[in-house]
Amino acid sequence: MKLPSGIGMDLLLALDALLVEQNITHAALRLGISQPAMSARLVRLRQLFGERLFVAAPNGRGILPTPRALALRPGLQRVLSGISTLLEPVVFEPGSSQRTFVIALHENPALVLGADLVNRIREQAPQVRLRFALPDPDDLPRQMEHGEIDVFIGPGDAAEPGWVGRKLFADDFVTAQRKGHPRGLRKPELPAFCAAPHLLVSAEGDPFSGFVDHALARLGLSRQVAMSVQSYAMAPPLVAGTDLLCTLPRRLLQRFALSLDLFDPPLALPHLSIHAYWHPRHHEDAASVWFRENLFQAAGLENLPGASSSGSDGHGAG
Repeated sequence: MKLPSGIGMDLLLALDALLVEQNITHAALRLGISQPAMSARLVRLRQLFGERLFVAAPNGRGILPTPRALALRPGLQRVLSGISTLLEPVVFEPGSSQRTFVIALHENPALVLGADLVNRIREQAPQVRLRFALPDPDDLPRQMEHGEIDVFIGPGDAAEPGWVGRKLFADDFVTAQRKGHPRGLRKPELPAFCAAPHLLVSAEGDPFSGFVDHALARLGLSRQVAMSVQSYAMAPPLVAGTDLLCTLPRRLLQRFALSLDLFDPPLALPHLSIHAYWHPRHHEDAASVWFRENLFQAAGLENLPGASSSGSDGHGAG
C-alpha cells in the first residue's frame, strides 16, 4: 500500500476505525475522540487520497467504504500490525537465551560473589555464559559505552560520571591465622600484632606495604611483612599452612573459616564499599535488568530497582 505524504498515525487509526465500524460516531468512540474530530479526520483523508473513501449509506445508517477504501484495508492492517509489533516491549527469556554477560571486577568481589551468582544464573538460564575480566582503567569507559562490559564491580571512587550504580555491600577487615596457631586464640595487642610475620596481598605499588602499613605509619609503627602475593585467592591457603597473619575483607575470609581463625585487628582500618555500575544506555535493557537482579540477589540485596548515579567511597587492600 502506497500512502500519500502527510498521513500520520492519527489518520491511519481513523481509517481503520471507519473501515471496521462503518459509522462516524462509533468510530469516534472507538478512538476516544469526538464526532466532529472524527469528521475532520475523514475530510483530511479525502484530501490526502484525492477521492472519497466513504459514502453515506442509503438507509442513512452509517457510511460505506468505496472500492478504493476496501483496497487499502489489507495494506493498512499490515502497517498497523508492524507498528504494533515495533512498540511491543522486548521480553528476555532466560531459559532459552545464549547470551554472554561480561563483568569487570577484581579478585575480592569475584571470590565473594562469583559462586552464588553462577549458581543463580545456571538455575534459570543454563545456556547463558558469564565472563569475569579484570578491569582496564584506561579502556573501561569505552568498553562500558560500547557494551563490551555489561557491569563493572568495584569501589565507588572508580566510577565514571554518568554511570548508573548501586551499592552491593559494605565490608570491614579482619585478621586471619591458621587453626592451631601457636599464639592461641586471643586477640593480639598492637605490639604483638606488629611483631608477628604477615602476608600481604598487593596487586600494584609497593609489594610490601598496604593500607594496614599506612594506618600503622600514622601511629608511628610498622609491622613485619614476611611475604607478598598478588592474588587474593592465594592468601587463605598460604595462611592456613603457615604461621603468617593476613588482614583481608571479612566476607572473603569467612569463606575459609574451617581452616582459619578470624579476629578483629588491634587498630582502626577503613571500611570497604563495593558497587555495581553500568552504562545508562543499558539501564532498561530487559536482559541486562534480569542479570543485574541476579547480581543484587547474589550480593544479598532485595530485588529492588533502586540505583543511583556514580558516587565515591573509600577502600583499601592490604
